[in-house]
Amino acid sequence: MLKFSRANDQDRAAAGGLQQLAAARSTAAAARPSHLPTFVASAATVAVLYFARDVFLPLAIAILLTFALAPLVSRLRRVGCPRSVAVIGTVTIAFLFLFAFSAVVAMQVSEVAQNLPTYQYNIVEKVRTLKETGSESQLLERLGRVMERISLEISRPEPEVRPSPEEPPEREPLLVEIFSPQRPVETLKNIINPLLGPLATTGLVLVVVIFMLFEREELRDRFIRLVGYGDLHRTTEALQDAGARVGRYLLMQLVVNITYGIPLAIGLSLLGIPNAVLWGMLAIVLRFVPYIGPVIAAALPLFLAFAAAPGWSLLVWTAALFIVLELLSNNVVEPWLYGSRTGLSPLAIIVAAIFWAWLWGPVGLVLSTPLTVCLVVLGRHVPQFEFLEILLGNEPVLDPKERLYQRLLAGDPDEATDNAEDMLEEKYLVEFYDTVAIPALLLAERDRARGALSDAQAAQIAQSANTLIANLEEIASEEEGEEESGAQAQESDDEADAYNLPLGDGKSALCVGARGDLDDVAASMLAQTLWIQGADAAHASHEVLKAGNIKALKLEGRNAVVLSVLDHDFMKHAKFTVRRLKRMAPAARIGIVLWQADGWPGPSEGDQLVESLHADFMVFGMGDAVREALSDELPRPLKLAHPKIAPGYATRRGKRIGRESTAEVD
Repeated sequence: MLKFSRANDQDRAAAGGLQQLAAARSTAAAARPSHLPTFVASAATVAVLYFARDVFLPLAIAILLTFALAPLVSRLRRVGCPRSVAVIGTVTIAFLFLFAFSAVVAMQVSEVAQNLPTYQYNIVEKVRTLKETGSESQLLERLGRVMERISLEISRPEPEVRPSPEEPPEREPLLVEIFSPQRPVETLKNIINPLLGPLATTGLVLVVVIFMLFEREELRDRFIRLVGYGDLHRTTEALQDAGARVGRYLLMQLVVNITYGIPLAIGLSLLGIPNAVLWGMLAIVLRFVPYIGPVIAAALPLFLAFAAAPGWSLLVWTAALFIVLELLSNNVVEPWLYGSRTGLSPLAIIVAAIFWAWLWGPVGLVLSTPLTVCLVVLGRHVPQFEFLEILLGNEPVLDPKERLYQRLLAGDPDEATDNAEDMLEEKYLVEFYDTVAIPALLLAERDRARGALSDAQAAQIAQSANTLIANLEEIASEEEGEEESGAQAQESDDEADAYNLPLGDGKSALCVGARGDLDDVAASMLAQTLWIQGADAAHASHEVLKAGNIKALKLEGRNAVVLSVLDHDFMKHAKFTVRRLKRMAPAARIGIVLWQADGWPGPSEGDQLVESLHADFMVFGMGDAVREALSDELPRPLKLAHPKIAPGYATRRGKRIGRESTAEVD
């Protein structure tokens, strides 16, 4: 009794510790600062970026180019090249390439503009062919008639109103156009003025890139001193993460686009599409725009194929070329070069493209992905901007156990089954139950204990979990039907494997929920795991442990009876339940699995609980529960509980019995 009271005290202390931890978490959550200042600051930042885009857009381009060119400069420095030569040479080569690229594109666009009138006849003939092949009831014919009526109505002259004879006719004013030839200086000014803005922006970007590459280490130190001087490790990690992600993305995406644009230009040239070089170069640039860039890059050559040839074969072959190149690029080149791994979710890429296009126009659309990568890195390393990583990142924001609990709470066992099947492709069912399902039930039990979960919600969770277990029966059958050689090979691979479980052939076990519906679910999971190991396993509801029902429990032939406990309040009465089960099944091992997620209690506390409860075993996880339930050890004999007898009571009782016997004889 003393040991049991100590164990009871330990259990109450653990429950009190859990309550204190929950209270501390709630206090910390209440004391957590509001996110309103962060959102206000973010809104102000967006407003500044929008109204001062003429200043920040060149800076953003310069920063991204610095990220892209920094690895090349570092490599030249490691070879032994001086800093000035490495920086000037890298920037010069990069900008000469950009200038040459822009010049070729400009010349090709001019040539296309000059050749467009020559394609007018083919376009008219194909439209006429489409009209002739259709019937009178088709949409194209109807639209044509509507447009003709509108044109006739607009061009119809208004009725003339003759003036009275008394009024003299008014003379219409004569339009006079004054033409004065421009001077050469003015003509030159009209040509240069539209180019001043782009040239000034390019020059500013060039200068900023050079100075950033020259003072990269100095800028890094100043940024650390300004932002994260108190946490050098986190700030350094953030800078390295941002540089690596953005630089890798820009480089790999450029390689992917080049491997797409060059074959495209060659293929279009072989097909006879005019200005094939232009379409290949535009594809290299436009594919930096997520999702819609490849569509725009394909639409222009397809339109030209439609207009350049009188037949339809050129259009079909051009479309086939784009389809083949997209399949090769998306399924071969990008996975090989890992060019599409940016840490962003697909929806975040689309939303970011819309946002940056609204903020900075077409240039913002091209820069949307690398700029959003920088925001995700900022959210990963700066707690105030953690919401950016949650909203934009592709990493799961919920643990598998939390995600399963959320699905069970929402009453959606089908999605829970889909997630479980995805995880079961890499792990066994016992590991899934031990690391995901049971911790999810522990989260539900914790919410129920603190009053956040109603009885109806707990029953719904239990029902959804039972449906999940039933849906996983097929996977359990596949694992149960594995060859014995495969199981032996698994046993010999790693002796220290936590899920190296014994076979249960010839064993029979009963798993019983201790107190509530969630305990019953955990008992069903344990029974299914025992069945996979080959044992004759069954499970029973916690209702059978009530005083009026426990006598009807059939325990004949059972080697083990395991009580599944999620609710710690059951431990106050566990001793009496264990004793009754031992009286009913003296040949069976009676044990308790007290499901835990945080490793409490330890081995010493567990041994004390076993002694105080008179159980044969007490474990805290799925693997140990299966081993103990399938163990060949003999059950402990039940210790009789003698009542406390006052001194001399036995002597007085013997004398009284003797006197009563003498009186009867007389």
